[in-house]
Amino acid sequence: MQTIWLSGAEWLAVLRIGLGLWWLESWRHKDKKTWFAGGGITWAAGIAADHRWPVVRRGFDRFVKPRPRPMAYLVAYAELALGLGLIAGFLTPIALVAGVVLNLVYLVLMIHDWAEQGQNLMMALISLTGLFAMSWQSWSLDGALGLFR
Repeated sequence: MQTIWLSGAEWLAVLRIGLGLWWLESWRHKDKKTWFAGGGITWAAGIAADHRWPVVRRGFDRFVKPRPRPMAYLVAYAELALGLGLIAGFLTPIALVAGVVLNLVYLVLMIHDWAEQGQNLMMALISLTGLFAMSWQSWSLDGALGLFR
């Protein structure tokens, strides 16, 4: 593949690293004190309670609502782990799949908010592109360690 300035694999690494920075920003901009005190789950509970799909309300009530503190930590530190993993290129395919799953959860939860839809769809598309194009081939710990060839 012929490209300007970088190879195709290097451009995919740029895309992967950019996605990692996006996830890192998702983690960084959270008010951790409020988030871990239940603010994030309370906010999501309000959205789930008014959701147009009953399955979302039931799923939230069954899995998230009984565990607000662990779920708050899970969401925040999943975003941090995704960001760091994608930037470093460590366990990249796993991080990309986890990113798609997390974006789809956000997408379903925020189905009524078109601004959120765009961000989550774009991040999921970048994750899928990075996964199927094997974006860990350049500038990654996976590549240096010979993982996922």
